[in-house]
Formats: sequence, structure tokens, C-alpha cells
Amino acid sequence: MIPLAIPNLCGNEARYLQECVATGFVSSVGPFVSRFEELVAAAAGTPGGVATSAGTTGLHLALVCAGVKPGDLVVTASFSFIATANAISHCGATPWLFDIDPQTWCLNADEVRRALKAGTSCGPDGVVHKATGRRVAAIMPVYTNGYIPEGFRDLAREFDLPLIADAAPAIGSTRGGEAVGRFADLTVFSFNGNKTVTSGGGGAIVGLEPSVLARAKHLSSTARVGADYDHDAVGFNYRMTNVEAAVGCAQMENLDRFVGVKRRIRDFYRLRLAACTGWSAFPDAPDKGNACWFSGCVLPEGHAALFDTVARALTAAGVQCRPFWKPIHLQEPYRSCPRNGMPVCESLWRRVVVLPSSTQITDAELELVATTIVDAFVASAR
Repeated sequence: MIPLAIPNLCGNEARYLQECVATGFVSSVGPFVSRFEELVAAAAGTPGGVATSAGTTGLHLALVCAGVKPGDLVVTASFSFIATANAISHCGATPWLFDIDPQTWCLNADEVRRALKAGTSCGPDGVVHKATGRRVAAIMPVYTNGYIPEGFRDLAREFDLPLIADAAPAIGSTRGGEAVGRFADLTVFSFNGNKTVTSGGGGAIVGLEPSVLARAKHLSSTARVGADYDHDAVGFNYRMTNVEAAVGCAQMENLDRFVGVKRRIRDFYRLRLAACTGWSAFPDAPDKGNACWFSGCVLPEGHAALFDTVARALTAAGVQCRPFWKPIHLQEPYRSCPRNGMPVCESLWRRVVVLPSSTQITDAELELVATTIVDAFVASAR
């Protein structure tokens, strides 16, 4: 099968791993961890970063550092991987779920602003959700497929709310020439095995305020004070290992090349699948700045049943495909969460076809994928 996305271990991964073995630094202490944090922060355009054991633990830690507490609400998108909501739940808080903009697949700042103005009031503890009496503690947009939505810095300032970006696949994204870490107080990446850059697992928090990053680093390391077993807070063991960071460093050295390939894959599918009338491509920023974690096609509205036809054709041709995320408000743990109307994501999620987007995919493999889809489109149109 031509896979959806597999690691491209074409650089110094083996050499750096051997260095870990030779030096004995294989756990959460070692030079590659600091180097990885520096590389990620530089790519994100921020003064620092904190490596974590996963993207989800990074989100949880960022929310804690932003002051999210049990009983609070956090504004976020329903069209996301469930880890977005799980990180909020790990704080004892609850997601306040919103629909997405059909052009970006991200939260729309104007829609969130209208909901906050109509559905909240200002109390002694901050912004209060009228329907539940809960404090709204943060806004967490999701950078879907690497797309950085507009307007959230102004929105967060207007309501005096922390802004945390779930930027899991967005390393390497830009908007208007600014790097991805410049658009939120804290930005969290994932380096899972299917991401553009991987450390095998793990994540990272980057941010604009060094004191907040220092707090995140402290809490991620069990809030240990000094060399002895003294701890000054309830911390977490959310540290990345030196072995993971060694792989991550080697991957970060190829970030620009990998993102360039991802964008070339985007352009290829967009051009070749234009023959499928009524079908559309994944959203793309006006300046083409998003990192394009995945590419694929979107079936026409009202034609979700075509997904099975396309999937069967691709499977028969030896091509892996899959749908995108099932919205969070349709997931069993989150069916009772506060939410606004969801017409866009409820229509969209069954029509998205995610296609192979590995950075080592060949031109012949891309051509096979595209030809198979075009043939399936022609057959379905008869």
C-alpha cells in the first residue's frame, strides 16, 4: 500500500541515536532535548520552547500554565482530533465547542466574538458563560492542517482571555510572513509518527513570554526544586526523552525541505483533481503559507456516500486513504458539552478524503493516486 504518511528518516537520525547510546543519555536528561527545544522555538519564531512527552500533554500543560481550572470552559473547535478536548478535560474543565469556517476549517474569530458578546457577562472572576455560570478561561483555536486562522490575537485581548493554539501539525506554517508561534500566547505542536517532523512521539510548547515557558518547564519536570527530592507544586512527568529529541533534531534539520515537499504534494493534487467537477481541495492560506500536513479532496455536498466508492477504488489500487476527524461534539464523552450550531463540520467530515502525503512519495505514486480518483469520479458520473 502507498501509505498516508510515514516518517522520512533520511538525515542524521541513526547517528544521533548512536550518540545517545554511546553517552548513556537516553532518558529525559541530555543535550538533544535542549537542542530540540531551540530548533523548534527558532522555527516557530519564539524566544523559547519546552519539549513534552506528547502533543496532548503539551496542550494540558499549556492550559494549566494559562490558569485553566476545574469547572472552567475553554472555547475550541469541534472539528479536531479528540486530544484537543481531552487536554481540556484533563484540567477538569469543559470544552465550549464551536463550528468551523467552511473556507479554512478553523474557528472563525468573528463567530466566537458574537457568541462571547451574546452568551457571556463580565464577573469578578472574568468572563462568565450565562447559560452555565462557568468561567470562560481560555480560547484554543485549532490550526487545522497547518492553517493559521486570523483575528484571534485581537479577540483574546478584547475579552482578556489567554490564547492557546492547538498547532499539532503546523510546524513550518507562516501567515503574512510571520512564523506560526507569533499568533498566540502559547502554541503547541505534536511530533507523532505521522507528522511532517516526528520524534517518534512527543510534542512541544512555544510561547512569547519566557517566564511562562519557565513555569511550563518546571511543571513538566515534576516541579522539582534543586538536586534533592523537593517539589514546590503538583507537577507532571511530561518530559521528552533524549532519544526522542535526537530523532527530532535530525528531523528539524530537514524541516524546510519537508514542508516544501508537502506544498508540492498540495499543488499536485489540486491541479490533477481539478478534473473532478464539483470536488474541492483542502483549504489553503491566501499566501500559501500553511505547512500542508495532509492533502486530499472534498466530495461535493450531499455526496458523502461517494467516500466508500473512492475508498474502494483506492484500496484496490494499493493506495491508503481515510476520512478526517469525526467532530468532537459527536464523540460520546463530549455529547453534553456547551456548543453552538454545527452545520459546517457535520456536513464536511464525511466528505473529506485524506490522500497519501508522505514526504518521500514518488511522482509515480502521486500519479497513481490521482489517476485512480479521476477514474472513480468518471465511473460515478455515468
